[in-house]
Amino acid sequence: MRIGPYKLKNNLFLAPMAGVTDRPFRRLCRRLGTGMAASEMVSSNSLLWGSQKTLRRADHAGEEDPRAVQIVGSDPAMMAQAARYNVDNGAQIIDINMGCPAKKICNVYAGSALMQNEKLVAEILEAIVKSVDVPVTLKIRTGWDRANKNGAAIARVAEDCGIQALAVHGRTRADAFQGEAEYDTIAAIKAAVKIPVIANGDIGTPEKAAFVLARTGADGLMIGRAAQGNPWIFREIAHFLATGEKLAPPPVTEVRDTLLDHLETLYAFYGEYSGVRMARKHVSWYSKGLRDGAAFRHRVNQVETREAQLAMVREFFDVQAQALGLAA
Repeated sequence: MRIGPYKLKNNLFLAPMAGVTDRPFRRLCRRLGTGMAASEMVSSNSLLWGSQKTLRRADHAGEEDPRAVQIVGSDPAMMAQAARYNVDNGAQIIDINMGCPAKKICNVYAGSALMQNEKLVAEILEAIVKSVDVPVTLKIRTGWDRANKNGAAIARVAEDCGIQALAVHGRTRADAFQGEAEYDTIAAIKAAVKIPVIANGDIGTPEKAAFVLARTGADGLMIGRAAQGNPWIFREIAHFLATGEKLAPPPVTEVRDTLLDHLETLYAFYGEYSGVRMARKHVSWYSKGLRDGAAFRHRVNQVETREAQLAMVREFFDVQAQALGLAA
């Protein structure tokens, strides 16, 4: 699969998720099989302020090409300025968020709220595409609500404006993340345009990945929440799509070692104080479904130092390995 001049190693994408897809997590998912991983969503407004938090979100040091930064906003000129800023600081692809359903985003008429105004969508896309000499991509939903599924119309606008790939979440803004994603609208969007379309929403297994590709005719797949605590999902899906065979899940010892390495990268990226706190949700996700996991999560969320967190994680997973008869 290609986006502009960039040939991706496969057609699997990590969905940008605020507070989750930081550089440590993106690099981990790249290593485990995703072909593309964009930055967390960054406001076009705050992006221009240069705060430490914003700069960290757009930090792609040491990542594979292509490096993509996702921006969100509603003012065409400000969005174009934010795109130029990112390209000047190393972004090789600019991704535009018109899919976020969060109230704080939609209340300022950004994210998926923009799907109500196709004219403004066109103005934003045209301004950004004209402002940079790198590929520009877009993420949308199927529509504003179930009575207004205008995703195909927005897709045609995007294609006319020069957008080079389109990701579509199979829910409307009004649905948020409730209910089940539907794929017929994504299929209709795919049929309406010639640019690559990436299907997103409720893709949590290799079998579901194959089903969604077949149902929608999409060129690629975007996985978000299913990768939390399970970055192996990318290699499992890639293997299944290539061979029709399922890979065995990672042994608990690999989960332990991957998590410990992930924690170290978080401490290095954020510093110990913030890194320990950022790590808590990842520890929770990795330990989900394991024996005595709830009690472990309660205990580990109380510790505040790198050493204590690492020791507790190592001990918990060692006990899991021993219970399964695996060598630590």
